[in-house]
Amino acid sequence: MYDYDVLVVGSANVDLVIGVERRPGAGETVLGSDLAVHPGGKGANQAVAAARLGARTALLARVGDDANGRLLLESQRNAGVDTEGVLVGGAPTGVALITVDPSGDNSIVVSPGANGRLTPEDVRAAAPLFHASRVVSAQLEIPLESVVEVVRQLPSGTRFVLNPSPPRALPAEVLAACDPLIVNEHEARVILGGEATGDDPAAWVRELLASGPTSVVVTLGSDGALVASSDEKVVRVASVKVDAVDTTGAGDSFTAALAWKLGAGASLAEAAAYAARVGAVAVTRRGAQESFPTAAEVEAL
Repeated sequence: MYDYDVLVVGSANVDLVIGVERRPGAGETVLGSDLAVHPGGKGANQAVAAARLGARTALLARVGDDANGRLLLESQRNAGVDTEGVLVGGAPTGVALITVDPSGDNSIVVSPGANGRLTPEDVRAAAPLFHASRVVSAQLEIPLESVVEVVRQLPSGTRFVLNPSPPRALPAEVLAACDPLIVNEHEARVILGGEATGDDPAAWVRELLASGPTSVVVTLGSDGALVASSDEKVVRVASVKVDAVDTTGAGDSFTAALAWKLGAGASLAEAAAYAARVGAVAVTRRGAQESFPTAAEVEAL
């Protein structure tokens, strides 16, 4: 019996968000909206998203001993996330600077802060959390060597989900553990070394599978997603049409929902279809964690 449906290992940031009519070019200044401060970070976002859906969720992360760190801890606890694995101190809390244009598209610059101090030693010390978790989900806003250690700490029977964002080349050891590897178009091209075959996303899925993962999900925005396991054909999962307000955190809610559903026994295509509905609700609301729906809200979509 597992204590947690999902253990998220990753970043916890404070998001500083400004709405703009258009993003500035080089050397250009534009005026924006009032500054909004939100709890964020890919790891913290995924943990809140999973907990809102009803998953028993824990977070392994590091925040600063500062007001931003306290804001993040409060947000996690209010969502029902177990914060036993959240370490405090070592550097200021990470910060993400986000601009959002009228279409809801965003651009993000991240100062890692304490996220960069989540070490392999911290991961090893959290071994009891790994043994208590059905699924472990990670991203790349923490040091890559710490993600490698996550893979090495995985107990037999625990599933590993990775969204390699921000993308970079991955060791074979990490790729082989992914079930699934979740990427968008940009991330797919980076993971493949810029050698993705043409503009056919189905070809990217096959190439990514050939690099080692047990399964792959390629998200395609309004065109839905493609999913495949090493022994199955590529399947398209339809998107849900909504009027997007803010896409911040949508990918994190998708990953969290997919990880939870996979742990509950859903097939990859079923889990991705559910995750698409979760992401669709999230983009109709502003902010990241504030936008994540409950299971009842997803069912009502």
